[in-house]
Amino acid sequence: MSLLNTLTKGIGASALALAMMAGTALADPVTIRVQSVISAKADEVKMLQEFADDVAALTADDPVTIEILPAGAVVGVRETLDAVDKGLVEGGFAWTHYWSGKHPAAMLFGSPVAGAGVGIDNIAFLSWFQYGGGKELYDRLWDEMGVNVKGFMLQPVGPEALGWFKEPITSMDDFRKYRFRTPPGIPGQTYKDIGVASVAMGGGDILPALEKGTIDAAEWCCPKPDSVFGFQKVLKHYYLQGLHQVVVNADLYINGDVYDSLTDHQKKALEVAANASLSKAMSYRILENGKALKDLTENHGVQLHDTPADYFPEYMNAARATLEKNAEENEFFAEVWQSQKDFAEIAVPFWAGSQASNAALGKAFADSLK
Repeated sequence: MSLLNTLTKGIGASALALAMMAGTALADPVTIRVQSVISAKADEVKMLQEFADDVAALTADDPVTIEILPAGAVVGVRETLDAVDKGLVEGGFAWTHYWSGKHPAAMLFGSPVAGAGVGIDNIAFLSWFQYGGGKELYDRLWDEMGVNVKGFMLQPVGPEALGWFKEPITSMDDFRKYRFRTPPGIPGQTYKDIGVASVAMGGGDILPALEKGTIDAAEWCCPKPDSVFGFQKVLKHYYLQGLHQVVVNADLYINGDVYDSLTDHQKKALEVAANASLSKAMSYRILENGKALKDLTENHGVQLHDTPADYFPEYMNAARATLEKNAEENEFFAEVWQSQKDFAEIAVPFWAGSQASNAALGKAFADSLK
């Protein structure tokens, strides 16, 4: 077979013809190794693979292959972003609030506590990010951090559940009796500010700590990931409504030099696949969490409760105070938060009213199943 026929068969006649007419060579295949910060079995990695498959399909004529590496494959979890910055690995995958130690505004993109204190839920957050100026600020975040990185927001994870308890809680006074595993950073500090004995620890330490009695209540995420963790083996009282991480986003980071070396078409493919991932990840989690919650309550003796009403104003007020403090101390944090507040003034009154109808509709059906 001639070289021309071989090329035509491998990459498609139309792409070859265009390249030859333009007098340019086709782009070299690109492989981007992406180290995750979580287990390869996690739902987030499953959805990351779907994103990688979409990128591969969109770049069939100038291939970009995303190779997913497990946590710790190249560097430790905490060094993931630094490794991407230095080019030790081409990409990383994590929740951007992991890097709040580099810049406090990372929290406003990865996990804006209590809906940024202005009522932004996970769907409204996407509206702010895609059409309310959020993406432009997100693109500036990496320079503010001082890292050579291009970020792509991929997976809205929230809203996260309040968590798991040994006994029912009916008030904040009950809540304060527990030593409670929380996320690090501002969400966990906000619990401390309202008098909860907040203990930050990594995911792998939670179940052993519960079994040993080091802590006696905990949160991680949502019904599906929580059931995979095995909370139901040691705790039976579950509360879905929480404010600490109403919005949580998992992101892809690509080394800036690697990203700049891509063709315009390859860059657009990453952007299109990322936008698709935002929708697909949310859709996937609604069904998977629903299946998990049904299994927990029907097969594992888990009792589902409503969160005590006094939790919401206490946590919200403390969260706003913490956000205001950070805004006073950091100019870029203040700029991002102001953008979220400006968006909320326009969008949240409409969206909250609409969601009230949606919640009433869903609750009416859910109650009919009891």
